[in-house]
Amino acid sequence: MATFWLDVLDETIRACAAHGRTDLAHELQHRRAQLLDPRLRVLVVGAPKQGKSQLVNALLNAPACPVGDDLTTTVPTVVEYADEPSGVQATDPVAHQVVGVPRQLLRAGLVLVDMPPLGRAGPADALLATADAVLLVSDAGTGLSAGEVEFLRYAVQRCPTVILALTKIDLAPRWRQVAERTRMRLAQAGLNTPVVPVSAALRLRAAGTDDVALNAESGFPELVGRLQREVSTKAQRLAPHTAAVLTATAIESLVAPLVAEHATPPAEHTTAALQLRDLQHRHDGLRRHASRWQSALADDISDLVSDIEYDLRDRTRRVLRTVDEFFDVADPALAWDSFVPWLEENLRYAGQANFAWLVQRSHWIATRIAADFAGYRPEVLPESTFWPAADAFGGVAELERPALGEFTLGQKVFTGLRGSYGGLVMFGLLTSVAGLPLINLVSLGAGALFGSKSLRDEGSSRLLRRQSAAKAAVQRHVEDFFLKFSKDCRDVARQVHRTLRDHFLTLAEDLQEEIADAARLAKDTADRAAVEQDRRRQELQREFDGLVALRHKTRLLTTAATAGVAA
Repeated sequence: MATFWLDVLDETIRACAAHGRTDLAHELQHRRAQLLDPRLRVLVVGAPKQGKSQLVNALLNAPACPVGDDLTTTVPTVVEYADEPSGVQATDPVAHQVVGVPRQLLRAGLVLVDMPPLGRAGPADALLATADAVLLVSDAGTGLSAGEVEFLRYAVQRCPTVILALTKIDLAPRWRQVAERTRMRLAQAGLNTPVVPVSAALRLRAAGTDDVALNAESGFPELVGRLQREVSTKAQRLAPHTAAVLTATAIESLVAPLVAEHATPPAEHTTAALQLRDLQHRHDGLRRHASRWQSALADDISDLVSDIEYDLRDRTRRVLRTVDEFFDVADPALAWDSFVPWLEENLRYAGQANFAWLVQRSHWIATRIAADFAGYRPEVLPESTFWPAADAFGGVAELERPALGEFTLGQKVFTGLRGSYGGLVMFGLLTSVAGLPLINLVSLGAGALFGSKSLRDEGSSRLLRRQSAAKAAVQRHVEDFFLKFSKDCRDVARQVHRTLRDHFLTLAEDLQEEIADAARLAKDTADRAAVEQDRRRQELQREFDGLVALRHKTRLLTTAATAGVAA
């Protein structure tokens, strides 16, 4: 046991250093040197007004620590053996004062440290790491508080040898019941802390009168016996027991991060796996999307061609209706020269409006298809702009003047004579019945009337023929314009189809290649992360197995130390 606990402690120190816990390694090294020290350093702690300093004085039967109604212990007071009474100030590791007292109890190796009251600013944490044992002082009249129980639980983790002294039993008539309740409460809290009821007043009075019975009634013989036993058996019992607790706590601190790391995959592996899964999902989505957008584009172009052709037909028909209404009243022979510029302007306007709609719909189709790619790449619209062909508005032949004919002077004379001859003969025959000659004033007048009517009828007939010829010529011209311009629009629509198809096919291929490259990179990263994770897991397992073996040695040390303490 003398060397086993040192071997376990040294192995634990090396394990702490290997796992990067130099703080634990330094602390254990300090405790190792302290455990090898034959002196027993006991921290005397307690809440204010619990009789802590008086207990130290009663143990030594000497006024080593000041007592009074006010706060008297402001810094730790270290009471140790000296041939002559002495007192000095020291600062290592914290500010404290050292009091030397020539007492046999101290000469055996006991060192008492009277601490400032609990709950006040003080170096309790720093000194707990240097203590071999802790003596908690609590007033038997008030009972053990929740804060004192929490302090005991904390102190046991830093210094496993802890004793609870119930003081002032001379002022608490029911101190035995209080002591029993305290033991039960500590047992329920999982604390195996011995409880020693004492009275400093009775101890000091017994020392002054050399009253053995009163000294036994004070309870101090049991407390002194425990302290002397701890001093004499420090190397055999206290040191192994303390080493067992310290190494067990240190090993738990080393195991916890290993278990957490083993349960949690590395962030690099998780990120690579998620990225690879996302890329595969994007690749599958892009492949499914390819057939949909091509079908949608073909349908949109087909609808576009149909709508554009219908719109152009409707615009040209409105032009033709206006032409018909115009030539129903106008003479083409007179209005033709001013009519032709009007017609060309209206046809050009109809073509421009129709093509503007074609361009607008083309960009709408491109934007709608691009919206389906927005999840893969923000800017996916083609840069080209759709324009009509160079001769879209000038490729149609000029409107030819139709053969309108002329009503010459000879034709007018002939038509007038032909009409007047009929009237002259008809009315001459009628008047001859009355005995008048064939050519008379009545027949001449009738001939003149009939001749003028023939001229008017022939003029109206010729006007209708001119109007019909003009309408037919304009209709042929408008039809030629419709055929030419509608073909140009269909050509542009096919150009739009090819441009968008080629652009988005190239885009889809680029995206698939980018995703494939990214997926290969992510897979390589995931594979490397998996290899590294396996290597790290094997390393963690080796480290964990080493700590488990060390923990087994600690359990053996704990079992042996517990058996030694029980003995």
